[in-house]
Amino acid sequence: MDVFNFNPNEFLGFLLTFLRISLIVFMFPLFGADNLPQVVKGAICIALTLALFPYMSFPGNLMPASGGQIIVMIISEFILGFTMGLVVRYTFAGIQAGGELLAAQMGFSMASIVDPATGSQQTILGHLLYTVAMLTFLVLSGHLFLLKSLADTFELIPPGGLVMSTFFVSEVLDMSATIFTLALKIVAPVMAVLFFIELALALMAKAAPQMNLLIIGFPLKIGVGLFFMGIIFLLISQHMRAFILDLIPLMTNLLRSASPQ
Repeated sequence: MDVFNFNPNEFLGFLLTFLRISLIVFMFPLFGADNLPQVVKGAICIALTLALFPYMSFPGNLMPASGGQIIVMIISEFILGFTMGLVVRYTFAGIQAGGELLAAQMGFSMASIVDPATGSQQTILGHLLYTVAMLTFLVLSGHLFLLKSLADTFELIPPGGLVMSTFFVSEVLDMSATIFTLALKIVAPVMAVLFFIELALALMAKAAPQMNLLIIGFPLKIGVGLFFMGIIFLLISQHMRAFILDLIPLMTNLLRSASPQ
């Protein structure tokens, strides 16, 4: 876009491109974190728009003519960004839910902190596993795959052209099941070990009722749980790697199901 030779069509195309990028980027778990200043978010969106506009952008004639159509287009873009961000957040929510389950088994459920990214109360282990998953996602260049899926939206869905098909809605709802399945897959080995410890303590309490096993049980479960945390970190890295490799095909199929073409 030549600033000194103003072209209204190019300016409207720039606004459409900026709207698409900003509404999707703000919904991604990394770029749209609550603890990230709004000025930084805006700078990221402007930088991405300036970088992508010469190569992929919307023509200015796609801008709706009336105010009501513009509102409908903004709502459609918001739903698109919200859905794409929700699909990515499912995996992180599953890992965090696994940490919550593990904290309850180890006796850490009473120790909670405020997550600066979401502002919600979380257990220490849930926040730890979420942080490890996010760092693993960054190390494996997952944020670049997110930007690639953002670029694919320009080819598959025009501004305000999101189609809420039955397949699209069912796919998003089916993906929500990964929160529970992933949580169990992540913490199942450690929870199995803690279950056998609980069983051993129950048998000891039955054989020797005079022993104060309550004092022994808490530090024992905490120590064993922390000892086997290395297994959980390994599982997180494996699941994040598989998730990143499947991210582009997953997003492409999701966008094609919502494409008007």
